[in-house]
Amino acid sequence: MKRNQLRHQIKPSFMKSWALVIMSSLMAFSELVVGAERLQLATQLWPPYQTYDQGKMGGIAVERVQCALQRMQQPYRFTMTSWDKAQLLVESNRMDGFFTGSNNATRNKYAVFSTPVIHEQLTWFISPDVKLNPEDESSKYQARFGAKFNSSKWLYLKKNGYNVVKKPRDADVLLDMLWQGDLDVVLEYNRVFEYAIKKKGIPANYFRKEYRSKKDLGVHFSRQFLKQNPAFLTTFNSALNRCKKSSI
Repeated sequence: MKRNQLRHQIKPSFMKSWALVIMSSLMAFSELVVGAERLQLATQLWPPYQTYDQGKMGGIAVERVQCALQRMQQPYRFTMTSWDKAQLLVESNRMDGFFTGSNNATRNKYAVFSTPVIHEQLTWFISPDVKLNPEDESSKYQARFGAKFNSSKWLYLKKNGYNVVKKPRDADVLLDMLWQGDLDVVLEYNRVFEYAIKKKGIPANYFRKEYRSKKDLGVHFSRQFLKQNPAFLTTFNSALNRCKKSSI
């Protein structure tokens, strides 16, 4: 079968953010097409999972999701925007899904979690002059905690009574706050924060790390989309598992 080229388009959103659109057409792989004419997925700029460099979207998660959809011969379009908007677009049924995020009760109300795209370690990053244990109850009030604003991690800290003092929009800003002394402790995925640390040129062992828990990050598909395409999720999960094995 003839392979069509991917087309890329950048466009602004009404939230003064920018969006990247990647479109693909049918490609020849083993699985059958079971989805919509063109699947529309929203995502965020979140290296090393979702990246944008020299006019091209990439990253670990993007490549794995693309691989699965190409195996299915499923046409798709990715829109990169803010994380808040990515979820809102799916909740309001203007997109078929978003990635890559953890599974939680709020998202489960309007979406279904796929098989994991990424297995990640949720980690406390602690300023070197801070000696407390972030898991201790008393530490919640003694230290200044931070996480990416409105993420599941930020909401967890707020819900459980941690002294959350900032609203950073991405890992780079979060790192700057910890580096400059505006925060004492950060809760972030290990690979994401280590990527930001390396990019900034900070020594890898500068911050103290305490591993908190393992997390699975996947695609959240709209319940409405899956109702209209009942065979889609099973086929997608199978294709994604094959792609993960081939990328090891």
